[in-house]
Amino acid sequence: MEPTPQKSLERVISQRAVQMSASLQCKAWVLGFFCGICIAYLFLIAFTPYKAGEFGVGFTNSLAADSTNSSSLSLEVDKNAGCDFSSKDIGNSTKFEGSNQLNDVKKAALLYSAWTAVLDDSKDSYGEFFDRGPNRTSLPRPPYMEDCKMNVEINKILDMRGENGSLPRWSLWKGKLGLELFRVAFPSEEQKLQAAFQNASPPWVLGSDEDNFPLTRLVQRHLWIHQHPQNCNKSNLRFLVADWERLPGFGIGAQLAGMAGLLAIAINENRILVTGYYNRADHGGCQGSSHAHWSCYFFPETAQECRDRANDLMKTKEAWDDHIITVKDNYTSKEIWSGRIPRVWGEPWNYLQPTTDVDGNLLRHHRKMDCRWWRAQALRYLMRFQSEYTCRLLNVARHSAFGLQAAEMVLRTIPDWPKESVDTSLSDIENFVWSNHKPWIPRPILSIHVRMGDKACEMKVVEFENYMHLAERIRKKFPNLNSIWLSTEMQEVIDKTRLYPQWKFYYTNVRRQIGNMSMAAYEASLDRETSTNYPLVNFIMATDADFFIGALGSTWCFLIDGMRNTGGKVMAGYLSVNRDRFW
Repeated sequence: MEPTPQKSLERVISQRAVQMSASLQCKAWVLGFFCGICIAYLFLIAFTPYKAGEFGVGFTNSLAADSTNSSSLSLEVDKNAGCDFSSKDIGNSTKFEGSNQLNDVKKAALLYSAWTAVLDDSKDSYGEFFDRGPNRTSLPRPPYMEDCKMNVEINKILDMRGENGSLPRWSLWKGKLGLELFRVAFPSEEQKLQAAFQNASPPWVLGSDEDNFPLTRLVQRHLWIHQHPQNCNKSNLRFLVADWERLPGFGIGAQLAGMAGLLAIAINENRILVTGYYNRADHGGCQGSSHAHWSCYFFPETAQECRDRANDLMKTKEAWDDHIITVKDNYTSKEIWSGRIPRVWGEPWNYLQPTTDVDGNLLRHHRKMDCRWWRAQALRYLMRFQSEYTCRLLNVARHSAFGLQAAEMVLRTIPDWPKESVDTSLSDIENFVWSNHKPWIPRPILSIHVRMGDKACEMKVVEFENYMHLAERIRKKFPNLNSIWLSTEMQEVIDKTRLYPQWKFYYTNVRRQIGNMSMAAYEASLDRETSTNYPLVNFIMATDADFFIGALGSTWCFLIDGMRNTGGKVMAGYLSVNRDRFW
């Protein structure tokens, strides 16, 4: 007699549970995970495919295929779960014995749980796990994960000067291809190689020149050279040392806008900007020298030698008397927030392509075009390379949001998994060429940031329905668009996503505001790590989305737009529900 679906699922749960350790914490994790699968499975049986509800976890989209319309995700990964189901278990195909009779839904859940174990393994990097042994592992690689350790190692080379103070190896060959094979291909042409590096563009600017704000590549190159002089100990160098703004009520967006103003002052006064204490990195997730510093999330704004030199000068009276050192208190609020934009590159903001839509019309000119252009350049430089910590946060976010969907997709290419062994060794084209591709996410995808709450005192706020009206406008032109990455602090916005079953929503799983309260009070109600990590993940996901809808009156949306316009997204356009209050 063939077992019922419920009996089959119970057998799978028993098999997987036996393979876990006796850790109480791990048991709780496993029990919660498989209970979620059971609940989802029973709901899918009980209801029609088009009415499957939201289960509040990251894998609802995949379990219900196209029938469910929302997926939340958590940024918390338990690094010390005590589970034995990790590299040893996954690499041994006998651990999956009895699993080859699973249906597609259960296989996807099993593969997702195996990927989760890899992500949780704090002892190894993602890339090292898949590069072990002659036969590697029976676990296929998740297409949405990046090898964070490898990325940081590569980017460190791209962010430091070479021998004799030469510029980094920004060759015409991209990523690992340029770093590892370029010199091999031209072993006897060292001088020509150096000349090629001196004229190359920074690798963090994507797309053609027309796909970015005017002069983006040139400005990014000059900013890096300015902040990374050949010799930080030269007597004619001057420094501006500034902590990040920490006044109550200042959100991350305001802090970034303030630092962009300080960078402008540094450029105008020919000083090297050195950032200090960053309160949002003052938490347990930021370890070592990056604790309470910007470098916890992104690469430092200047070379370590310059930072050390500035710190030494701050201890000498002569440096203060001769204005070799200045700090934030040397400048007025007006100079920081609305001071003179650097004009060493002319006035390229006069040539911005009109790609912003407000009320169905392109915004061709406004009073703050110079500020818009400069903040975009400053932010692109400050966020040019992600730290390993930020990279891992994004791995967790993509895993939680898209993991089961990706598992179903991957299993279509290996239908006999886990019985069929998977060789995850990399050929040269995979290792050197395809490794430069961005991690997979479902595309096309639209990012929407809904700002409400206390923002009503600064700008005209509109209801979620207005944002979705603009989303429908985009889909009329691009009918294959059905995924939305939604960021908002308001729970009522999340609740309203149920009114749009034709869309798939993805969003972070954090406690949101119910009713009106200030952003400062809301952030204070969360722990500092959460209140920093989830907005930054939303920010980065928004900059990488195919389309974006926001509110120009929101500084956060203003900065997202700037990052997109220096990241090859100019021609994707920007649909806004209002105008900036200063324009």
